[in-house]
Amino acid sequence: MATAQTTYSPSPPPQPPVALTPGPRAAQFQKLFGDALNHTIRTCSYSKFSSCFPTPAKYASQTLNSIWQQITIKVEASAKKEFEDIMVERDVVAGLNELERLVTEARSRKERGVEVGEPPHTLPPERLYLAHLAPYLRQTETELEGELKRLQSENEELVEGIQGQREDAEQLIGGLEAFIADLERANEIMGNEVDGKGVKREVADVEQELRSVGREAKL
Repeated sequence: MATAQTTYSPSPPPQPPVALTPGPRAAQFQKLFGDALNHTIRTCSYSKFSSCFPTPAKYASQTLNSIWQQITIKVEASAKKEFEDIMVERDVVAGLNELERLVTEARSRKERGVEVGEPPHTLPPERLYLAHLAPYLRQTETELEGELKRLQSENEELVEGIQGQREDAEQLIGGLEAFIADLERANEIMGNEVDGKGVKREVADVEQELRSVGREAKL
């Protein structure tokens, strides 16, 4: 009697590390920095430090030793603080964790025989360059489209405003022309009246002069 053969599903790939928790690569990177810093501190031993200051080392060795300890402690603390600031500023842990995830995923797909496409090292430089620029170009395109829409909206509002001002100006000019025409008609009427009165006044003045001349002639 043949026994049924048990089929085991492949093991799931390991879960990617949390972004704030150092993965294997991030932990190794931190250890590498720590080892390098410790080696640097040990290299600057008191014997080497005191050899640079022979007189204080001879007459005030305890004081010089205290100064050396303070300097090494301060240098170590400052280097660690700057390293931590750079790790946070550049988001190094998250970046190394993402790299670890990609490597693990690629390795798992390779083991399962999944086609992963062209290896990056075989791609031409132009494709790699464009692949790196693609996210930035998409973001820039989106920003430019938004700016263009905003400018188009502003231009439409400006055109509407200019058209409204033009209509107001035309109405104002039409009113002024009508007002000027009324003034011209009024001036014509007033001018005729003024001219008539002037003639009458001149006739009266002539008559008065003639009467005066007549009276003088009689005398």
